[in-house]
Amino acid sequence: MVAWIRVLLLVTCLFQPMVECSIRRYKFNVMKKKIRRLCSSKEIVTINGEFPGPTIYATEDDTLLIHVVNHVNYNITIHWHGIKQFRTGWADGPAYITQCPIQPGQSYVYNFTVSGQRGTLLWHAHILWLRATLHGAIVILPNLPLPYPKPYKKEEEEEVLIILSEWWKSDVEDVINEALIYGTPPNVSDAHTINGLPGPRPGCVEAGGLNIAVKPGRTYLLRIINAALNEELFFKIGGHKLRVVEVDATYVKPFETDTIFIAPGQTTNALLTTHLSTGRYLISVSPFMDSTIDVDNTTATATLNYAGTLTSSPTILTDPPPRNATSIAAKFTNSLRSLNSLKYPCNVPLLVDHSLLFTISIGLNICPTCTNGFRVAADINNVSFIMPKVSLLNAHFFNIGGIFTDDFPGNPTISYDYTGTQPTNLGTMTGTRLYRVEYDSTVQIVLQGTRMIAAENHPMHLHGFNFFAVGKGLGNFDPNKDPNRFNLVDPVERNTITVPSGGWVAIRFRANNPGIWFLHCHLEVHTSWGLKMAFVVDNGKGPNQSLLPPPIDLPKC
Repeated sequence: MVAWIRVLLLVTCLFQPMVECSIRRYKFNVMKKKIRRLCSSKEIVTINGEFPGPTIYATEDDTLLIHVVNHVNYNITIHWHGIKQFRTGWADGPAYITQCPIQPGQSYVYNFTVSGQRGTLLWHAHILWLRATLHGAIVILPNLPLPYPKPYKKEEEEEVLIILSEWWKSDVEDVINEALIYGTPPNVSDAHTINGLPGPRPGCVEAGGLNIAVKPGRTYLLRIINAALNEELFFKIGGHKLRVVEVDATYVKPFETDTIFIAPGQTTNALLTTHLSTGRYLISVSPFMDSTIDVDNTTATATLNYAGTLTSSPTILTDPPPRNATSIAAKFTNSLRSLNSLKYPCNVPLLVDHSLLFTISIGLNICPTCTNGFRVAADINNVSFIMPKVSLLNAHFFNIGGIFTDDFPGNPTISYDYTGTQPTNLGTMTGTRLYRVEYDSTVQIVLQGTRMIAAENHPMHLHGFNFFAVGKGLGNFDPNKDPNRFNLVDPVERNTITVPSGGWVAIRFRANNPGIWFLHCHLEVHTSWGLKMAFVVDNGKGPNQSLLPPPIDLPKC
């Protein structure tokens, strides 16, 4: 009888998100599965045969043990995007940064505790372009009583998980490998998807779409995730407004909008009230890009279907924004403010120990074997990051020399008009260079966009920390004037921020998490080209201020 009770409790912990449990266990079998989209079939890499993958549920302060077993012919790592991984950098997941990959036939248990976070995050593969199909949601419930985003009553409020992504008819690894061989940009995706489905498409009558069933007069919490590789997206529902209450698992001051702008790696929780007449309402997901760079210009669609709607009822349509709707994207991001309440204060650092200026560029390096004699490269402060052959965190923890240097430039090596006339030399330096900071020091980074080749948005993701977006603007950052306009009262707190095309954004964080922490563009093509770097955060002197030792099953290179 006792054994059966234990089994029942374990099953309850795994599958009932409203039950508090101190330890939650998941099994992730990495396996291939053939699926059909856009009237063609292909094999994809999945977790447990699901696309998108399974949802991870946790309550604040839960410990997660996620056993990943690799049954495919690719090396694998999984990143728990936005989880702060306090002292557990070994579980962060970026390949060759905090761990060596899980090789075919091998396994690894990711062991970490979720603390001080609540809301929606995502997990995804962090090696090659496998994130295209290896991704899913992380839902973190607050401790009882549930305070978000208004008094939560299960009988009155439901939740809908919406994962946005991209789909290629070709194998995604073939797409990026061909691009890297020839030094050219990769082919854009063939479709955007909503929960893995593109919706009806011209020329493919079998292309189905997601149908979300709702009841009139109810309030639904939409958990929206952008898991796409290379596309910033707009999300709309015909005839409805959405009340935004949380981004990147942090609460924000609620505001209403008819269009959500969301970049790869970002999450947004919004309340939807079904206040309209019975009917069908179109959901649209379309790309944003205010530059000359090519994007997948298709629109994914789904349907919000009120209970009682007749099958003959027409669908109420909505027009997606123009793909260059910069004003709509800016209005959304400018509306985001931290809640900054007594329970959820905004602890933005007021003093700065490290003031950094990072230019973000796309350049060209000489490549005699490439199509045009050049290879597209991307860089931060003119440094294209070279991935090491062993884990940087291993090298740091065990003091292994020759793997990286800690001389990453804190400012551009050459000053120029970043958003105006560009240098004639578009080449970049290369190296595995990191920037070292002391434990508990405060860091400000001004992420400065450039017009090298072309100006475009860059969603920048920092591992290991949340940061505060204290300021942004168009043109070049002015260190004498712009800090006077910083918001140090209620700036939004995030883990991924978009650097505006031809502009800059300033972020601040406290380096109170020892280890090696990746900073990179979450457009996968830019990461492949080298738009990435990492911070070394030294151990502190207190008993809980040092990186924990590596687990015994940590994969080896």
